[in-house]
Amino acid sequence: MANSDLLSHLSADSNISQYEYAGNSSINILNWEDRFQIAVDAAQGLEYLHHGCKPPIIHRDVKSANILLDDNFRAKLSDFGISKTFPMSDNGVTHVSTVVAGTLGYLDPQYYKSNRLNEKSDVYSFGIVLLEIITGRPATSKIPDDTSLSEWVIMMLEKGLINGIVDPRLQGNFHVNSAWKAVEIALNCVSLNSAERPTMSQVVGELKGCLEATKVGCGCENKSKDSIRAIPLNPLTHGMDTQPSAR
Repeated sequence: MANSDLLSHLSADSNISQYEYAGNSSINILNWEDRFQIAVDAAQGLEYLHHGCKPPIIHRDVKSANILLDDNFRAKLSDFGISKTFPMSDNGVTHVSTVVAGTLGYLDPQYYKSNRLNEKSDVYSFGIVLLEIITGRPATSKIPDDTSLSEWVIMMLEKGLINGIVDPRLQGNFHVNSAWKAVEIALNCVSLNSAERPTMSQVVGELKGCLEATKVGCGCENKSKDSIRAIPLNPLTHGMDTQPSAR
């Protein structure tokens, strides 16, 4: 693809300090609206796999490296090498028992423990990608104090500070309300109990609303200090199990 993959852009951004960015307008940092558009595109791809394909398909390896970007930075899902179809029952989706496969940092802990795979495993992985997009932090980083990305975000939320969560290289150029909402969506996606996670159709609907709010707000509402707002955390997400460690 013309602009490689999402991970390469976030990784490149992470090597640039906000001071270098401030003094060099030629450095290309993904702006807030572009990040939301990429999130919406990727979510729509998963929604199609889960609800548009017959039989439905679980991707099983949703991660920023598998989200490709065209010349307009529109996102496409890639790498279906370990994807699986899954059956539908009269009451909806059933699970598939299978050997665990995927990428550490994005792997659904419930699937890892039980070998029971369903569409909500993709939802979990997408939630991690969304946190990467928001924070600019890698999914597999264990800094500080061996803390996963989702746990770090929860700790920051407890302080009520959104500027501490959003990628600092944006230098405050983001839409505050959409940022709070995006974090809420992401944390719901990574709930420990898969039954508590939204469907990809619900995620798409919420993200589209955030994207529209971002366009209307021009992405520059947060030039002042941190806003304080309480987000009701899902108790199953708060204090959730950490990812399995590499062996």
